[in-house]
Amino acid sequence: MSGIIHGLLGLLVVLALVGVPGLRAVSAQPPNFVIVFADDLGFGDLGCYGHPTTLSPNLDQMAISGLRFTDFYSSSPICSPSRAALLTGRLPIRSGVFPGVFYPGSRGGLPLNETTVAEMLRNVGYGTAAIGKWHLGYGAKGKYLPTNQGFDYWLGVPYSHDQGPCMNLTCFPPVTPCYGVCDVGVVPIPLMSGTRILEQPPDLTLLTPRYNAAAVDFMREQSRARRPFLLYYASHHTHYPQFASAAFTNASHRGPFGDALLELDHSVGLILDTLRTLGIENNTLVFFTSDNGPELKRVDRGGEAGCLKCGKGTTYEGGVRVPAIAYWPGHVHPAGREAQSSKEFQMLKAQTAQTLLVLCGMELDYHGIPFAPGVTNALASTLDLLPTMARLAGVGLLPVVLDGTDLSPVLFGSGTGGRQTFLYYPSAPTPEHGVYAVRSRKYKAHFYTEGSPLSSLSPDSSCGFTALLHKHNPPLLFHLGWDPGERADLTVGGVPHDLVPEVERLSRVRDAAASLSWGKSQMARGKDPALQPCCRPGCSPFPGCCRCTSYDDLLDLGTSEIVVQIQ
Repeated sequence: MSGIIHGLLGLLVVLALVGVPGLRAVSAQPPNFVIVFADDLGFGDLGCYGHPTTLSPNLDQMAISGLRFTDFYSSSPICSPSRAALLTGRLPIRSGVFPGVFYPGSRGGLPLNETTVAEMLRNVGYGTAAIGKWHLGYGAKGKYLPTNQGFDYWLGVPYSHDQGPCMNLTCFPPVTPCYGVCDVGVVPIPLMSGTRILEQPPDLTLLTPRYNAAAVDFMREQSRARRPFLLYYASHHTHYPQFASAAFTNASHRGPFGDALLELDHSVGLILDTLRTLGIENNTLVFFTSDNGPELKRVDRGGEAGCLKCGKGTTYEGGVRVPAIAYWPGHVHPAGREAQSSKEFQMLKAQTAQTLLVLCGMELDYHGIPFAPGVTNALASTLDLLPTMARLAGVGLLPVVLDGTDLSPVLFGSGTGGRQTFLYYPSAPTPEHGVYAVRSRKYKAHFYTEGSPLSSLSPDSSCGFTALLHKHNPPLLFHLGWDPGERADLTVGGVPHDLVPEVERLSRVRDAAASLSWGKSQMARGKDPALQPCCRPGCSPFPGCCRCTSYDDLLDLGTSEIVVQIQ
């Protein structure tokens, strides 16, 4: 892009940002965006969210220096739909990414007529890269891969790393095998660059360092070109089976899960260090969150929901309420930092007994002063990231219906933002049952509840596969400010007179959601084993013959030519 076009783009962005309440002066260069997306990381897994033995120093420091959300939601309790929502700003039912997740041979994927945040930003001059897990479809000849969805560059695995045989793979060096057997009868997972297979399967103990090298290279290249960028870093951590490189093996206090989390934390630190070194940290919004809650059936290898109920696969809080941290030095939540010097803040800081209230997202305000700098109770969702980046990048409204709201007032300390409600759709939504639960402000109503095999082995019988679909009339009602663990149903024995208006309001929200248009299910298109990615097309016996080894001594995957040797 020419310097003239860059200059015009910068001017348009500055003019657009003049209207963003609370945002301090920015440079003429449009802001960069980095999204770090964890996998199956629970609300209670990070040190800054209260876990007593987690080592997450970079994320904890990011939270101290940025803005930590206590009421942030993924749009789905499972992987593929949650990723579709983040990248499009639209409910997965609209894009057809339901029910369940994509598999190696799935015919469907995120429809190409959906506008992703990468397409939106690339259209206004941004460089775009996706690093890591995709899980939004592979399709015929890689039809649905990131480079066909707005990303200039992609290095990663097209789906979850447990969606291929892992019984003979090493997850921790030097020779610790992966725990469990993962999926069998399918091709080994491939590591890809664009639409090209580099290795199948890759060495998991080197995978994160390769991702990190690619992410750093991309940021350096964009900085040298003075081009604004979007980096979407979708980690495999902390999804089962956990893995890590040598530097993080046996390095935590939480076993394999903690080691994987520590490596993820290191990746975050490396990204932040690179932004500082390049001198662009003050012009980059970094957002960290997770795709859904913890997979409780894995017990100590599955993560923690903290004080929340249940986990992955459910519409209870533990399934969709996730950690989230925004970081942009000099811009994000300056009002919170300025409040540190106030007498009111110092008084609140001394009240350490309130710590659990902060961790669990209860009522935190006292005379309008936050309990701690950089903590917000604002209701927010992954759906809100695209509209927020659109506003900050000076992009006009997209010609589609969006389900997210601009988070700028929350990020910059000038208000509580526009989101007042949140809709909880299950892992396998249907128009017949629609929304399972609705939150409005601090109240949440469950119209349907259902457990999930992914949250089995929880001591709570409501969470697992034995908890069958149940309709509630009147709905179960919880005040999430007082009861984030959803333990005390307020409608036991009938709806109290003073809560009738709340139940009626939540019911109206659910009734309105029934009019939303549903896209054609991409998962219903079925599977075709022949569509599975294979580095040796036509080999036999399929699928086990799909094995190739690459050699890349420099690990400079953004610029090096990879040689593939067929075994």
